[in-house]
Parts: sequence; structure tokens; C-alpha cells
Amino acid sequence: MKSKLTMARRAGSTIALLALVAGCASNETQRVDAPGSSKPSAAPASSAASNSSGRYAMSGDAYPLEPPDVTKVPDAEPRIEQPSRSGNRPSYEVWGKTYHVLPDATGYEKRGTASWYGEKFHGYATSNGEIYDMYKMSAAHRSLPLPTFARVTSLDNGRSVIVRVNDRGPFHSDREIDLSYAAAARLGFLDNGTGSVKVEAINPEQWLAEHGRGGSSASPQSRVSEAPQEVASDAASMPVQPTASASSMTPSPQVQTPQAPSEGEADDAVYLQIAALGNPEGAQQLQQRLQGEQPHAVRIMSDDDVYRVQVGPIAQGQELQARETLRQAGFPQVFVVR
Repeated sequence: MKSKLTMARRAGSTIALLALVAGCASNETQRVDAPGSSKPSAAPASSAASNSSGRYAMSGDAYPLEPPDVTKVPDAEPRIEQPSRSGNRPSYEVWGKTYHVLPDATGYEKRGTASWYGEKFHGYATSNGEIYDMYKMSAAHRSLPLPTFARVTSLDNGRSVIVRVNDRGPFHSDREIDLSYAAAARLGFLDNGTGSVKVEAINPEQWLAEHGRGGSSASPQSRVSEAPQEVASDAASMPVQPTASASSMTPSPQVQTPQAPSEGEADDAVYLQIAALGNPEGAQQLQQRLQGEQPHAVRIMSDDDVYRVQVGPIAQGQELQARETLRQAGFPQVFVVR
């Protein structure tokens, strides 16, 4: 198998540091390429992802173990959306370099190198807080507003796709855009790892007018809200096992209201917040994972289409142990809610 992608694109220790520098709540630096690294050979998903330490134990990205046929995955359909509440700070810094986010994508057109990312990041939060699904037509870009719809055309074979940019990266100077596994498959450079492309931002209003379709704003549940300022990106980027295809629909979960703590512990009891999501299904999946990895109850608090996943109630004397248990389970960044 030919080499692809950049090694160790998100080293765990680097992510925690960069999350604080580039915006804890906005997840501006969810995906970071290691300086000086080169494209590694893709590892089989089964061996790369089997370690309980998760993606940070993977030295490189990976092909899915049994990938579906993504050659017929439809283009992202341009629509009118509000800017994401996360990932659109005017500027952010990664490894000492400052990047500026464009206030508007109108007229953006650039040629450069495209790479792709797959199994290692499948199921983790993107910079705007959505869940990355490598089987959908999405992409990461350093400066385009989130979200932006863009046409990406291969300069090698003329193939073209439309993607929805909802993430930040790649941070190698020679890369223009990072594409999802599905988008790279359709453009035909999965095995090569990279390809020469032209990126053109799409004006949704103009596109809809030309294609005879009315514009529509995204449902609030299709976006993840900006996490509270205290939450670092690692806390919001835990895997929640998204569906592998748009055709798989999950009924909306009911938001649970856990029992209040007893009178004796009510004054001292706290909750540890893990993430604030705009997708109820994602919140429930995260809740189910947490219930299997630590002994405390897990609740989902809903407010204005924001679903906050919180562990507790936790008595004051048990807080440190609860934090350590969550850290070992892969949730190093939490904050207290009283």
C-alpha cells in the first residue's frame, strides 16, 4: 500500500496545549500535523484502532477496515447556513504561527495540494463542534469560514466534488485542504495520499438560484454549539461513534433528568461537564459511553438546543477520584458545574 497522510497529526499532548492557545471552546486546533513529518503508510484500521488509548496511540491515519463503496456518495448540497458558533475566531495560533479566518468566502479560489484523513479522526469533533464522518463529503481548511461549501477539482484527472468545510487544517505549509475519505476516494487519490487540486468557494445563494432550489438554514440540531470556555478541545473531541452513512437514522433521544442528590450531599455535590453538543443523538451516545467507563450517573441537560453532558452528582470528597477516572477513560479536560 502506498504511503499517505502526515504522521501523528494529533499528538495528545500537543492537542491539549494548542486547545488552550487557539481557543478552548472553539476547537480551533482539533487536527494538527507534526512538524517535519512525512506521509506514513496507512495502517489497517483493525490494528491501528485496537489500542484502548484511542487515536493518540495511532502513529498514523488508517483506512477503514471494511470500507463501504463511497464512489457514489453524493456531493455536499450547498445551502444557506449561519456561521458556526465554534471555529470562526478571527485568528488563531498553531505552533507559533498565526492563521487568519476570512470574514467571507466569496470569490475564494486557490490551487494547491489536497490530503485526506480517515479512521483516526472518524467520530471525533471537528473545529466547529460537529462529528467527523469520513464517509461524508467534508473537508478542513485553515482560513475559510465554517461552514463553507467548496468545489474541489482534481488537476490530475479533472474529477470534481462539492464538500462542506467544517474543520481546521491542514497545518503543513504545502497543503491547501484536507478532504474526507469519501471525497478523496471520489477524486481518486486515496492510495497516493495527496493530489493537486483547485478549491473554489461556492456562494450558496447563487448556487441555489442557478439550480432552482430554495435556500434553507441548517437545523440547530445539525450543528454543535460552542462549548463553554472552560472546556478544552480534547473534552469535546471524544469519539461518539457516528453513523457511517446518511441513510442511518436514529430516533431523537429523550433528555434524561436524573434524580437529585440527597439532602446530605446536596450542598457539596457537583457535576463534571464533559461536553456541550448541539446534536441530541451525539449527546446520548457520549452519555452511554460514559456510563460504561465510570461509576457515576450521567445526565444530559438541554437548553436552547444545546445538550450538556454531565457526570454526577459527585460528593465533594469524591471529585478528585472522579476526575482521575475520567482522565483514564480519555476525558482529561472537564469542569465543575454546581
